[in-house]
Amino acid sequence: MPEIIDFFIKYIQFEKRSSEHTVTAYRSDMKQFTEYLVKSYEFEHPQLADFQMIRSWIVSLVEMEVENRSINRKIATLRTFYKFLLRKKIIEKDPMFKVSAMKTQKTIPSFVRETELDTLLDDVEFTQDFMGVRDKLVLELLYGTGMRLSEMIELKESDIDFYSRTLTVLGKRNKQRIIPINQQLVNLIQAYQAYKNTENLGNEYLIITDKGEKSYPVLIQRITKKYLSLVTTLTKKSPHILRHSYATHLLNNGADLNAIKDLLGHASLSATQVYTHNSMEKIKKIYEQAHPKA
Repeated sequence: MPEIIDFFIKYIQFEKRSSEHTVTAYRSDMKQFTEYLVKSYEFEHPQLADFQMIRSWIVSLVEMEVENRSINRKIATLRTFYKFLLRKKIIEKDPMFKVSAMKTQKTIPSFVRETELDTLLDDVEFTQDFMGVRDKLVLELLYGTGMRLSEMIELKESDIDFYSRTLTVLGKRNKQRIIPINQQLVNLIQAYQAYKNTENLGNEYLIITDKGEKSYPVLIQRITKKYLSLVTTLTKKSPHILRHSYATHLLNNGADLNAIKDLLGHASLSATQVYTHNSMEKIKKIYEQAHPKA
């Protein structure tokens, strides 16, 4: 790839301190765009691409039947790239000025029912060894805090305040937020740390592999899929499903929407409002069961 893209990726990685997942996505999008310019225009300078070139790439993605949501991510990558070039005074005009995002349907987040999670966390037997205790902690943390997968991987032991029963996570856009945890989760973390010490698996990161190394996305995804398969028939059994479940269950039990927004680390309330659809389904069922005219 051109040096300018390497320069841009380093900015995303080290100045904006984006997650590994975000950096990988930006790198992939810029690689695809550059390859398209070379193939279609014999043009090797993405920093000098104009509106027509960008628009033709988007049209080609549509013709390839790439999902609108994925196309919008690529558009967002280019927006960030050209804004970066403007700030560095490498270009004088933003070619993304007239580019609009594709229309997408808002999907209602899937979630695991409370009874199913109660069964998983209270009744399912976890092995009484390091991996068993770690796997249960992974599930309890994801559901008990609503943190993202990337936030869990980066969580350090020093981020936990046992006295105030809180933990601090570093979210999107490098924003820190403090999340409360209950005493049961505190006890589980401390039991897990005891196992780490017993096995001599010292590491500054909280969640680690059985070899004492920092955890990684596939490991956490494997753990959630394995255990959620025991209690739910949902197609998706990802860490993000537990984040959705956390938010939905909070809302169903009367939590304020603004408080949920802060707990999730959303930049705006609109991102949190999708969970009201799940809550509305519960309200409808209560109405149908309880109202004499329903």
